[in-house]
Amino acid sequence: MSYLILVRHGQSEWNLLNQFTGFTDVELSDQGKKEAKEAAKLLQDIEIHRAHTSDLKRAQQTLDLILEETGYRHIPVKRSKDINERDYGELTGMNKDTAKEVFGDDLFLKYRRSWDLAPPNGESLKDTSERTIPYYETQILEDLKSGHNVIVAAHGNSLRAIIKHLEQISDREIPNLEIGTGEIYLYRVDSTGKIISKEIRDHKNK
Repeated sequence: MSYLILVRHGQSEWNLLNQFTGFTDVELSDQGKKEAKEAAKLLQDIEIHRAHTSDLKRAQQTLDLILEETGYRHIPVKRSKDINERDYGELTGMNKDTAKEVFGDDLFLKYRRSWDLAPPNGESLKDTSERTIPYYETQILEDLKSGHNVIVAAHGNSLRAIIKHLEQISDREIPNLEIGTGEIYLYRVDSTGKIISKEIRDHKNK
């Protein structure tokens, strides 16, 4: 049995400004760094053997802080654009309150949370899953099947795509899944990759 730790990066500078970030490579805010350290405190009971993160600084900084705080900076780390946040296209950089006014509540929500509706010139969650799931199957799952406990520090939508796959969440239900910054989804996985148990650890509700 292995542990799979999925953690969304801490608050970024653009999260703080309530802006759509997507592929924009922004830093963690001071609050985001604090959230990463708080996440590390929630993982003190688990040995970590392998790590995966995206090609974007906010996820990498989150992982670095967690590994430093837990004492596992020496472990192998893979970085890949396949688990980057989804591309928000023309919404990138737009304040979310402004976007809601421009597009209306219904379309705004569909752009943010639906399965297969992409914002103009951007990616839908379905598009994002077409790169995240192959990465999960070929890289992350292989580490798990080898008996390693694995942490994945990534983004709200790349993790939503992975969680949808793991839990077989329907297209209709996936809009209801929202992962907070610094929030941890902890799974126990057997040698075949089957999920045995799930726990959510959140520094806001500890």
